[in-house]
Amino acid sequence: MDVSVHQSEASVAPSPPLAAAAHAHSPQAEAETTRGPGRLRGGGGARAAMKASGDDLPSAPALGGPRAQVSIILPVHNAERWLDECLRSVLHQDFEGTMELSIFNDASKDKSMTVIETWKIKLEDSGILVVIGGHDSPSPRGVGYSKNRAIAQSSGTYLCFLDSDDVMMPERVRLQLEAAAQHPCSIIGCQVMREPPDSTERYTRWINQLSPDQLITQVFTSHGPTVIMPTWFCSRAWFSHVGWFDEGGQGVPEDLLFFQEHLRRGGHIVRVDHSLVLYRYHAQAASHTVLEGTIWTLRVRFLEERVLPHWTAFTIWNAGKQGRRLYRSLGAANRQKVVAFCDIDERKVKKGFYCYEDSQERPKPRVPILHFRDAQPPFIICVKLDLTGGVFEDNLQSLHLQEGQDFFHFS
Repeated sequence: MDVSVHQSEASVAPSPPLAAAAHAHSPQAEAETTRGPGRLRGGGGARAAMKASGDDLPSAPALGGPRAQVSIILPVHNAERWLDECLRSVLHQDFEGTMELSIFNDASKDKSMTVIETWKIKLEDSGILVVIGGHDSPSPRGVGYSKNRAIAQSSGTYLCFLDSDDVMMPERVRLQLEAAAQHPCSIIGCQVMREPPDSTERYTRWINQLSPDQLITQVFTSHGPTVIMPTWFCSRAWFSHVGWFDEGGQGVPEDLLFFQEHLRRGGHIVRVDHSLVLYRYHAQAASHTVLEGTIWTLRVRFLEERVLPHWTAFTIWNAGKQGRRLYRSLGAANRQKVVAFCDIDERKVKKGFYCYEDSQERPKPRVPILHFRDAQPPFIICVKLDLTGGVFEDNLQSLHLQEGQDFFHFS
């Protein structure tokens, strides 16, 4: 099978990498099967303010010692319901190289470990090394913590990330490894099938249909990373260059934080255009614990870091709730760059202006509201895609603008 990939070589205006987080080490009281990287805490939602503490890193595999080509990284917390299907998909990979499965059990209280031990025998009988770590503390420490430990105890030259409630297609490892070997500074993703099929239809279309350039230009939207975390595949060397996942625990978007740092460090994004992961939607998913306000703050700060320094003035497309919220969320210097809002709603346009009532400035800022055809690019667009039956998309296309230069999507 040919590997069809979408790669983004375009880059949002470069910015210097964040300063490395400080690391401090302290012993853990509770026993663990493996020792991993330090605990990171998000300060005010900004990765730059994180401080690390916790376990020392384990030693790297000895030079010349056994090293798998690919390590499948599998964090587990109370996943008994899905593990049989998940682990069966590991067994059925058609990749013919050396592969290991690195599992970290994050204080599961169900029968996850029983399922894992049963599958360990089957997997190792088929030549797949299984490494199991974990802890039995009263509470889980989070997805970032678990992924970090699973990576630290693994040996693979490449890392293939898998969620315990998802299922890989047999060709996943083979096809993504082929892409990763060609793109060593990239996160490799893929298209997905959603389960249930009718859940998050707009999101699933967005995941699967982004163009190569949009893999970069649409990194500011509320959807998050343009290749989703359960499809990630990358080299260990590149992962180590970017750094570890944030370990703030429940409510911390460790995937978005890592993705943003990946871009800061000049990383590319590649999507293999085959549906290689069955991506489940259910109420227990860890992503549901992340507050929308947390994501919003990270998105605004990333926009201010990557795009707005290169513009002296811009227009916010949407004079409604989301556009006004973005305006209020901007730092003072970037608010001053907003020359207008624009909209298609005649009622908003007739109002003529938006007054920022909470401003401490005197007089309070009054920002004009224009019809979109009368407004000047560049635009930050706060209109959700795929919701208006194509009306918004047609209006935008009629202006003959270039995404990534004349506008960026934010909603």
